[in-house]
Order: sequence, then C-alpha cells, then structure tokens
Amino acid sequence: MEAPPPRGFSEEQFRAACQELDQPAPAAGGPWQLLVESMGVRIYRLYDEQSGLYEYKIFGGLADCPPKLCVDVYMDLDFRKQWDQYVKELYEKTYDGEKVIYWEVKYPFPLSNRDYVYIRECREMDVDGRKIWVVLAQSVSVPQCPEKPGITRVKSYKQSLAIESDGKTGSKVYMYYFDNPGGMIPSWLVNWAAKSGVPTFLKDMQKACRNYSKST
Repeated sequence: MEAPPPRGFSEEQFRAACQELDQPAPAAGGPWQLLVESMGVRIYRLYDEQSGLYEYKIFGGLADCPPKLCVDVYMDLDFRKQWDQYVKELYEKTYDGEKVIYWEVKYPFPLSNRDYVYIRECREMDVDGRKIWVVLAQSVSVPQCPEKPGITRVKSYKQSLAIESDGKTGSKVYMYYFDNPGGMIPSWLVNWAAKSGVPTFLKDMQKACRNYSKST
C-alpha cells in the first residue's frame, strides 16, 4: 500500500496564485471561456475532460474593502455563518495535529446537501514589494469525519484565493475553484451557481467586510 502524499501546500502553489493577479485575461477562443461578466466580476471556465466538470477562474474587485480585512472576513468561520446564506454547518477541529474544516452547504430541494472536509492555509506573501494574501484549500479524508446519511460528500475540492490592494481603498481579487459535487446535478443549477452564485457571494462578502469592521 502506498504511503499517502504529504498534506499541505507548497511554496510554488502560493506563488502561482500570486502570479494569476498579473495574468492578462484568458484569450478569446482559448481553452478558458468567458462565462459571465457581472458586477465587476469576470468568470472563466475550463472544461475538464476527465471529470466532465468545469474548473473556474474568477477575477474581480471589492471596493472599499482593504485586503487584510477581506482575508480576516474570509478566514473567520463563525462570522461566515452569519453572512453566507448557504452555510448549514461550519467548524474547524484538530485531528492528529492537523486543523481540518467541516462545511455543509445547503442545496435546493429536492437535491441533498453537500459537505466538505478540507484543509486550508493563509499566507501573507511579499512579491517584489507587493503585499499579497493567498488562501489555499483542498479536500482531505479523515476517519474522524465519516460521510453522513442523506448528505453527499464532495471528495474533490480545490480552491485558491489571492488578494492585494487595488491601489485605492479596496482589493483586487483572484479565485480559482474546482469541485466535484457528486450525484446528478442539473445543468441549470451548475450554471446558476457559476453565473449568479459567485457574484452574489462576492457582493455578500463585500457587505460582510463593512459589517465586520463594526462588529470586531
């Protein structure tokens, strides 16, 4: 039996996320398709032949939300339960010395809710004098978090987030996202989540940033 690969994230993964902030928009006609441009957010998707699913890249900005505040809001799980309407359950626990997050997401009836078990890490990077915050997350399997009846476990989940100042009072944001939600998800829901869910999430996060500074 092969030893499991070491968990965690490499320096290269953090640097790759930083570099995405400087990348030009994916070329038209290339493998990444522009899916939607809405509320100052551009969302691209790439079809993954192996899984039949899409990977997503999101570029946008959060006006009047400085990067450190955005990261604090994004990392604060208890606060997220207050502003993210799709969270059913969310907490962090330490198993065998490793911090692991459990997250259950509400799905519309008649679909079962999805849950995630993942690790994440946040680093403040210095890139040629620029300060960039990067958060990486990926699904893991831990015996202390078995699958629950009636909830579909998302076993393949990857996300990266890079945030820096926009030079004014807000933030420039890049996000990469892939998950395999399992089961039969109707295409209308996949499209809705990408086209409406992500811009709405960023708008809610922007509002949460403003409330966070008042509540902390």
